[in-house]
Amino acid sequence: MNAKTFAPAWLVAFAFFNIYIVWGSTYLAVAYGLQGFPPFILVGIRYLTAGLLLLAWCKLKGEALPEFKFLWRHAFSGTLMLVGGTGMIAWAEQYISSGQAAILVATEPLMVLLIDRERWGQYFSNKYIVTGLIVGFIGIFLFVKLGVATTAQQSGMATTASIIILFSAMLWVFGSLIIKGNQGKSTTVMNASVQLLSAGIACAIIAFCKSEQIGFSFSQVKFEAWAGLIFLIVMGSLVAYLSYVWLLSIKPPAIISTHTYVNPVVAVFLGWLFIHEKVNTAQLLSLVVILIGILMVNVPGYLKRNRAEEA
Repeated sequence: MNAKTFAPAWLVAFAFFNIYIVWGSTYLAVAYGLQGFPPFILVGIRYLTAGLLLLAWCKLKGEALPEFKFLWRHAFSGTLMLVGGTGMIAWAEQYISSGQAAILVATEPLMVLLIDRERWGQYFSNKYIVTGLIVGFIGIFLFVKLGVATTAQQSGMATTASIIILFSAMLWVFGSLIIKGNQGKSTTVMNASVQLLSAGIACAIIAFCKSEQIGFSFSQVKFEAWAGLIFLIVMGSLVAYLSYVWLLSIKPPAIISTHTYVNPVVAVFLGWLFIHEKVNTAQLLSLVVILIGILMVNVPGYLKRNRAEEA
């Protein structure tokens, strides 16, 4: 897929389905994967495998690597998004549920407002955006203060894990902003392979430094963990992540970020359905407040697009 070619409506819809539903289900897949793999070994295998498969496909088609000035951008952004983002989430899911992790990751659109400094004048001069930002962070406070504290996992690590996920959401946004508008002439698939491989190498280094390899044996990994890993490789990285990178090249970030409305709902439902994760009132209240904040942040963009369509 190339951003400069015409994008059929069905293909755009399929890509959004992947970042809405498939990505929402990866939180459950991580929970299964952690039943047999340490977090950074799990994520490292996921990204190295997916990256090598995509790179092999590109080379078979005779595609060249990105130019150096774009190569390092893809490598750096991939490391931020996939190691800082997803890798840290996998670590955090050792201490909080997959649904809780997804709820916290839903704050990404709010992080965009804080990090995208070039548009601060535009963002903070709009009453909807400012109000939405305040409401969203009230939701975060409620979740960390009440949603985590009232679960069975009443440990200091649960709160630490929640804070780590908020930080990981910031790293994901940093990576997305670095790559936005800096795709280069190489294809989306080639760019994604560079991002995945760099993330996989970084995860391997982190896993080694954390000594995750000590006491770990592939022969002891249960079927459920292998199934979770395979789902993460095929659906999470080859399908959903590729869809996300492609959408970044053809759609505004505000529209793409709407996946944060759906992902936590999917994750909470699947966690409850398959592994009986408990969902309490405080968590649901926090989710509603966060989503209201995100909706208000996006109101100006919706109004602008509606006026453009009417004109």
